[in-house]
Amino acid sequence: MHLRSLRPDAGGARTRVRQAESVLVEQYGDLVRLAHLVLPASLGRHQRVLVAHSIVQRALRRARTARTAPAVPSPREETRGGDTVERRLLVEVLRAALTYGRRPRMWPAGWVHPGALRPRLPLVWGLRLFPRSGGVDELALAQRLSAAPAAARAAFLLRTVHGLSDDTVHDLLEAADAPDVPAALRTAGVLEEESRRSPAALLASQEFDACALQAGPTDLLRRTRRARLVLGVAALGLVTAVTLAVADDGTTHRTASQVPTAHGVPSTTDLVRTSAGTWDNTSRVDFTAWPARGSRAHDRSLLDRALSAWTHPRSRIGLAPATPATPPATAPQLLYAGNVDDRAVVLLYDGQRLARYTETRSAARDPELSVARADDADVTTAAAVTLTPSGGTARYLLAPWVAEAQTRDLLHPDVLARALHVSKEGVTDPVPTIPASENCDSRPVLQLRSSERIAEHHAFLLAPVGDLSPVHLTYTPLPGHGTPPARAPREATGPQALLAWAHQACSLTSLRDTGVRAVNNWDFAEQDLPDGGGHAVWTCARADTWRGSGDVTVSFRTSRYAPAEPGRTVARARATAACSRFGQHVVAASGWRSPKGHWYALAAGSRAVTRLSVSGDVTVTKQARTLAVPAPHKPRVTVRAHLSTGEDLDAVGTPGT
Repeated sequence: MHLRSLRPDAGGARTRVRQAESVLVEQYGDLVRLAHLVLPASLGRHQRVLVAHSIVQRALRRARTARTAPAVPSPREETRGGDTVERRLLVEVLRAALTYGRRPRMWPAGWVHPGALRPRLPLVWGLRLFPRSGGVDELALAQRLSAAPAAARAAFLLRTVHGLSDDTVHDLLEAADAPDVPAALRTAGVLEEESRRSPAALLASQEFDACALQAGPTDLLRRTRRARLVLGVAALGLVTAVTLAVADDGTTHRTASQVPTAHGVPSTTDLVRTSAGTWDNTSRVDFTAWPARGSRAHDRSLLDRALSAWTHPRSRIGLAPATPATPPATAPQLLYAGNVDDRAVVLLYDGQRLARYTETRSAARDPELSVARADDADVTTAAAVTLTPSGGTARYLLAPWVAEAQTRDLLHPDVLARALHVSKEGVTDPVPTIPASENCDSRPVLQLRSSERIAEHHAFLLAPVGDLSPVHLTYTPLPGHGTPPARAPREATGPQALLAWAHQACSLTSLRDTGVRAVNNWDFAEQDLPDGGGHAVWTCARADTWRGSGDVTVSFRTSRYAPAEPGRTVARARATAACSRFGQHVVAASGWRSPKGHWYALAAGSRAVTRLSVSGDVTVTKQARTLAVPAPHKPRVTVRAHLSTGEDLDAVGTPGT
């Protein structure tokens, strides 16, 4: 939407009213989109839609009478003019969305602003309304926006969709009393850079359209229970009132639920329980949206033992790398409590860590507690948790948004995935795990698909390597071939991705007990080899941990390799930003023996490399991204690259074996 430069208001109140109403009707969809994007995601999708429409409709009354300072010019005419209706509407919508639910100055802490509780039109009973889900790119953008401040989201939309300049956006946000406007503009710029597709096209999709909605019923059983509960409470209140009126001895009674927890230590009654439909009504799709499941979710004795094992550990806790052993500061969220095979299992989450408690099912003996980081989990990394890790198989508890579960073997990319049975509670049948030995006969992984309410046709791979959370596997394809370069990893479910992972699958054994969150295979270069050596593809595999650091392994494979033959390791590096969005350039070199027995020095660089300089047993410089030159027996070479940015780049890490 581009703002039209209307003439400044001149005339009577009736003219201003008609003009404001006309502009609001004409631009209603864009204004609702703006309010919907700026409102806090914690409202949930249904409530946020209703509040967005309410804000825009209430803005009409204020905008038709308000007097604000200089107008926002048209993006095509960056000149200042008089006050316009469009500007007043934008300012009022922004101000209302930015301040929604905000505690006013001098307002008591912990109190909710009464304006956030006042019923406003539109009101909807018995239905939930929310925008239709977009694709993977839209979901990724929504997750990034939910983590950004409201003012930054507003600046992002005004710049990309409305096409306004930074000065104009700065003026609008200041008029709307937005906090720290310069920081909001900087964050908006970062959001634009991180979008691999046009931000304007993504924001114009159905994911962010608060006017094109789909409807669904609320929880009918819950509504029935609530109606009965209301009647019961009303009857109880009446009896209590009569009793107090008859026998009031002047004393104060306190129920057990009103007694504060001693010393701030959480108890079983304090455990957070999320309702079953939360995942479908929130933009935060992670462990916080998991409902409490399992046949023993109300077994207080079991929950007491599990919580006590975490808050008052009497034995050693199994900690994943870089995971703090401190007890939870507040009552954790209950994700699962039930019987799995011969063990009783309780799964807890404190917002940063997962804790799995198990004990012998028959006699409540042999307790075990494992704790691992799970901060900043998302729709994929919060999709499954290991319930039974011992032995060569494991069962997994799947997220409520997983619509389909399958298994496949990475070493057989041409074999279709097989269906995996999942119970009503979300527990899978036993699944083979990746063995700890170097034996590479199979590499089983989970292939899951999210519900279309989250993202259409979104399938992804998770590798079970023994940790609480399976490792998310992704793929970044080669640049070129008539398609734009991928700026972000893709799900590793396509034929090309599966073929690339078949050559890397055996390396997954090394990830056991390392706290790895995700591994991305980036095919960064390709070249034709001499002496009929075939076509080579260079890969940088980056393993990111939950603590943020990452290790990389550079390798190459040729078309002469068998489908599951491991690629040849060229270099390794630990705790590096290489091959990530913070290290987008890579270069590597290696010696190679051709099918005819001749030795060559090979080198390759990523897309921005313009010149390669090889030294060591071979010295050569070439204006290219790849090279292959004759070399002595088993040459030892290093390479340095020159980038299109004018910078020089050293090879990754140390030579591999």
